[in-house]
Amino acid sequence: MPCVVKPLMSSSGKGQSIIKKEEDIIQAWELAISGSRGDLIEVIVEAFIDFDFEITLLTLTQNNGHTLFCPAIGHRQERGDYQESWQPINMNAIDLKIAQEMAKKITKSLGGSGIWGVEFFISKSGVYFSELSPRPHDTGMVTLAGTQDFTEFELHARAILGIPVLDIPLIRNGASAVVLADKENNNFPTFTGLNEAAAFQNTDFKIFGKPTTRPYRRMAVALAHGTENTTELVEKAKEVAGKVKVS
Repeated sequence: MPCVVKPLMSSSGKGQSIIKKEEDIIQAWELAISGSRGDLIEVIVEAFIDFDFEITLLTLTQNNGHTLFCPAIGHRQERGDYQESWQPINMNAIDLKIAQEMAKKITKSLGGSGIWGVEFFISKSGVYFSELSPRPHDTGMVTLAGTQDFTEFELHARAILGIPVLDIPLIRNGASAVVLADKENNNFPTFTGLNEAAAFQNTDFKIFGKPTTRPYRRMAVALAHGTENTTELVEKAKEVAGKVKVS
């Protein structure tokens, strides 16, 4: 202790908690099981890692056996859920190569064709595998900003349909920022501020059309692209996201 407890399978940080003292154990177990997907009554317990930053390495496995990697994506999380992501992330080429080799081994062992969101912690002491999503990844929504020839969703569809992808070059820098609900609403939500959000050059936003809201539920994503560095693009995406209000 302290340590992190999480469900064997979940998403967006659901069921995760931190055990700081023995009295937290039962509550952590119950939270993990209630937030779990599937019927396996197991949890993951993880030590804390002193890392510098996190990355998502979108990994494309194909029927022809040719595995490809999207340019690495940086992201920031709160409550176990991503808040902003940017592509590319500036990182050591050796660390990137190690992450690619690890991602290839894991996805090959699991089998199947499609896009995988493979997450890593990057530290001064090395590269640590964090977790994997066998589908398009939330942080990968930055690809909707036109950072690649194909978005992560198009890559996933191509792999499933057996349409080969030859390479995935970076086309331009991009960033994404989430739009969150702040309260519970069981009726279809309404969105305001869209005209203001549309007033920024080289940006876009996507409304997800979810029928209900709850605090911190992701309802839309704002996107920015251009020749600026990714730090500036993240701030721009956040500014666009800040104009979109959910009620």
